[in-house]
Amino acid sequence: MSQAPTELELTLGDVAHGGFTVARHEGRVVFVRHGAPGERVRVAVTEPGEKDRFWRADVTEVLEASEHRVKHPWAAADALAARTPDAVPGGAEFGHLRLPYQRELKGRVLDEQLRRLAKTEASEVGFTGVEAAEDERADGLGWRTRAAFGVDRAGSLAMRAARSHTLIKTPALPLAVDAINDLHLSEVDLSGLGRVEIAAPAAGGAPLVLVVPATHDAAGVRRAGAAANRVSRHVGERASVGLLTQAAGAAADGAGELRRVSGRTWLQEQVGEHAFRVTGEGFWQVHRTAPQTLTHAVLTASGVQEGEDWLDLYAGAGLFSAPLAQAVGPTGSLLSIEGAPGTHRDARKNLHALPQAQVLQGRVERALREHAGTRPHGVVLDPPRAGAGKASVAAIAATGAQKVVYVSCDPASFARDVDLFAGRGYTLEGLRGFDLYPHTHHLETVAVLRRA
Repeated sequence: MSQAPTELELTLGDVAHGGFTVARHEGRVVFVRHGAPGERVRVAVTEPGEKDRFWRADVTEVLEASEHRVKHPWAAADALAARTPDAVPGGAEFGHLRLPYQRELKGRVLDEQLRRLAKTEASEVGFTGVEAAEDERADGLGWRTRAAFGVDRAGSLAMRAARSHTLIKTPALPLAVDAINDLHLSEVDLSGLGRVEIAAPAAGGAPLVLVVPATHDAAGVRRAGAAANRVSRHVGERASVGLLTQAAGAAADGAGELRRVSGRTWLQEQVGEHAFRVTGEGFWQVHRTAPQTLTHAVLTASGVQEGEDWLDLYAGAGLFSAPLAQAVGPTGSLLSIEGAPGTHRDARKNLHALPQAQVLQGRVERALREHAGTRPHGVVLDPPRAGAGKASVAAIAATGAQKVVYVSCDPASFARDVDLFAGRGYTLEGLRGFDLYPHTHHLETVAVLRRA
């Protein structure tokens, strides 16, 4: 295997999925972060790819700048000011570009994924560009209502560098809402913890701080408990504190335990006239206005009518289930399916006042097989980043639903699933994109597929 050079001068090509621009060096593809199409840059090669087919690199100096380049709004995440590439925290890889141009690049990525994986042109199905979230700030900051931090060896609040285990001390996160930064957890000794997660209600109210032990043996849990008490004393009544004895993903699958340290272990979120209880590690949209932005888009795309029967799959705490159930009314029905037990319990509480809503817990494809007689007018699905996949697409198609409203947070898995739906007789006929993650490469889409 040939040795990659440590530095290169490159002219950057177009944007690629994942927040990179694509360049070439002696015929080899180089995926470059922190650049912009058309720039001439000097880069540091960070890792060669499998069998040296490609390399990854970070911009260290801009020789010919793009007209869209601006000063990064988060100094710690400015790659040009960093000592080394692994000194830059992840999560703001587009911060050096103007917001409108960020959205243009995200639209290009979405279009490229659809053309490559689904043989479909975004412009042919009504896509007119990536839209800002409702009530977005002009600077694209202060939007994260959920934030996950690591803890470094000194016991300080930290974030990981992109594609690295390196931890970078993080006193404040400009992408987060004020309620998160105002806790000043960087002032607390967090020794004994492996991770800290903070969730703040978008409509205001006390945040919830979840702390996770560095190790899950008895001694590690005791040390984490002591750290949780220090956090609790520091935040006082400004926040609730809970201790997760397993990683958040394991807890969401029912294998962990969430212990109350102070306050309560859940938050209340408000979207329109609907109130939602979201327990500790349960899923909720990250951007402060994403729930209302997506709810409006989904209801518009669905065209749901009173008396109809609908499915809401990967339903979470019921964000879409509640307004769909209200729309179909007492003469219609709404079947809400969620896999995570804790989130399912939240959904049951959130939908208990809507008797037309039935809430099931389990894998989507299995639950649909068990309700094989269900013949809905339409389906809404909001799968995780990996997408729905073959089994779920087949199960959805088997219901005979005429309309599918697909909410996605990943253009690659979305485009793959569009192709799977096409093989089952569904045609993509509407598509909108939303910038619910400013200064990152991520975007959200809401699409309509109709059965031929």
